[in-house]
Amino acid sequence: MFGNTLRDIIDKTNVLFLTCEMSNISETDSIQPVGMSEQPCPPPAARSPMQVAIVQALLQPGPIDPALIVEFLSPAAVEARQEAETEQKLRDWANLCKYRSENAALAQGTPPRLVFIGDSITEIWRHADPELFSNGVVGRGISGQTSPQMLVRFYADAVVLRPRVIHMLTGGNDIAGNTGPSHSDDYKNNIRSMVTLARAHGIGLAIGSICPSSRLYWRPQIEPRPMIRLLNEWLRDFTGGEGIPFIDYNSALAAEDGSFRADLSNDGVHPNLAGYRVMRGLAEPVLAELGVL
Repeated sequence: MFGNTLRDIIDKTNVLFLTCEMSNISETDSIQPVGMSEQPCPPPAARSPMQVAIVQALLQPGPIDPALIVEFLSPAAVEARQEAETEQKLRDWANLCKYRSENAALAQGTPPRLVFIGDSITEIWRHADPELFSNGVVGRGISGQTSPQMLVRFYADAVVLRPRVIHMLTGGNDIAGNTGPSHSDDYKNNIRSMVTLARAHGIGLAIGSICPSSRLYWRPQIEPRPMIRLLNEWLRDFTGGEGIPFIDYNSALAAEDGSFRADLSNDGVHPNLAGYRVMRGLAEPVLAELGVL
């Protein structure tokens, strides 16, 4: 019924496999805050067994359990994910609640040296490599997010933590149109705005390239490679002109045709464990040069 790889499964299903799976939405709170509140967020929810299983399927080599796919694609599960995602976006479009409690706890202690902020690739990275995200290095990735959402939460999830350096990685979901159609200049302006915010507070930066992909399985009508190439060229030029270190993950992760190397990704969009090892190998010397690793 199913192929042995996540790519085989995705080719058969064309579903949004991850972005609504990592939202930490509480399904048990019955009373929602209204308006401006001292406690605007629902109680944090632990990752469900399904969320854990999906992350492992993205990271680990080997065949996918068909029972997991059947459960994930069941009508009830799909409907529940869609309802939860819609509710979360209406209540908290930028998902400021996701890290609010973690940020509050950090504010009571020593500031982190380094904050990684981005989308699902950054969010999953801290599950793939917990050793990296320790001892003053924190992750603030949110699956499915675009650069305008990241800009809204950039101060709360990065700047206010007072790190020495912020590592930024975003763009793939802008190309996919996860929050609606946009112009490439919108993405560029969002990057410029985040850089301006960080520099206004004396925080250093490192910016990563958009990772490769030849097919966005939740937007199969989009061919992402030309825009990935154009935006990465702009990022390289922009960071060079601003004196910001640019980490070219794309070149190391991409096959000759611009797709994600099959040995470094199980779904063609997100790195697997081997892919994250490549990314760490590229990031470490840059961040060490900045004095935060």
